[in-house]
Amino acid sequence: MNATLSPTQSPKTPKRRPSTRRPRAGSHLPPVQTQETHDAALHAIRNVLKGRTCYDTFPVSYRLIVLDTKLNVKKALQCVVSAPLWNSEKSKFSGMLTVLDIIHLIQYYYDNANYDTAAADVETFRLESLRDIEKSLGVATPPMLREHPNSTLYAAAKLLIQTHARRLPLLDYDTETGQEVMVSVLTQYRLLKFISINACPDTVSDQLHLSLRKLRIGTYVSQSPPPDNTNPYWPIATATLDTPVFDVVHMFSERAISAVPIIDEDGVVVNLYETVDVIVCLRARTTVYRS
Repeated sequence: MNATLSPTQSPKTPKRRPSTRRPRAGSHLPPVQTQETHDAALHAIRNVLKGRTCYDTFPVSYRLIVLDTKLNVKKALQCVVSAPLWNSEKSKFSGMLTVLDIIHLIQYYYDNANYDTAAADVETFRLESLRDIEKSLGVATPPMLREHPNSTLYAAAKLLIQTHARRLPLLDYDTETGQEVMVSVLTQYRLLKFISINACPDTVSDQLHLSLRKLRIGTYVSQSPPPDNTNPYWPIATATLDTPVFDVVHMFSERAISAVPIIDEDGVVVNLYETVDVIVCLRARTTVYRS
């Protein structure tokens, strides 16, 4: 079979499609980070807090437990760890029961009584006597803090920072009787949760780039400890897994701290012992008074 090729009969080759450039992927480089951008983000958060009140942090439904100052300490620990105190005789707010109050009580019994005496005395010990324990130990009495629920969150946050408090009682007044009314308690957790959800969008949080050390938030190992110091991590209080619980309780009471890092022989943090862990021991009826 003879075949001839002619220009009109030559096979057609498909045309190449014009090249299309793929869109460039977005840059993963962090935005320009300066002190000004960080301060601008903080300013935006403060403006939100100044425009909101403590009422805005309340959940739709919540329960508030208030303890009478005549209540026995042992019964109080069976239901709560922290709660407002109420003087029923004067019908007024009387302070807050916190875990640190119980730590001071344990410290007092450790220094002044044996286990049997302490076990018998705690059966009749009332909440109204906790301030006497603090005076006996020589520790600072907690300030009588309070705020109105209509106060701005900025004012509440500022008060928490200035006093190093973890909870802020919110009180109102009855318009008919003029007596105080316990409304709620604003905690650090509830305040921070509100900020993260309502006052810290991605455009703001991306600008909060400065480190905790640079902002001087927290406690760090000092490079120049006192000459007579034997703690290599001074001024941080530390413990090991072999440290007796009472030694940690002493740290809580003397330093007014809420947690102690547990480290190994290499100085690596393996756990954290908190004041609330002591309350767990008490509720479990562990004989922590016996060393």
